[in-house]
Amino acid sequence: MYKNVLQAIDGIAIYPLISFSIFFLFFLGLLLYVVLMDKKYVETMSSLACSAEDDANPKTGGNNA
Repeated sequence: MYKNVLQAIDGIAIYPLISFSIFFLFFLGLLLYVVLMDKKYVETMSSLACSAEDDANPKTGGNNA
């Protein structure tokens, strides 16, 4: 039933092409963003996770009484 309804719509074949194009352009843009990202910024952000964990856990160093 749904197949017959969708076939009756004029120009329905363009929608899969539009969706694929949007997906492909988004994926390509994200890939370019990651490849061209500043490596120093990535290292800084990755070290923040470790240092924030160390600051939040007072048992890792200092005087444990």
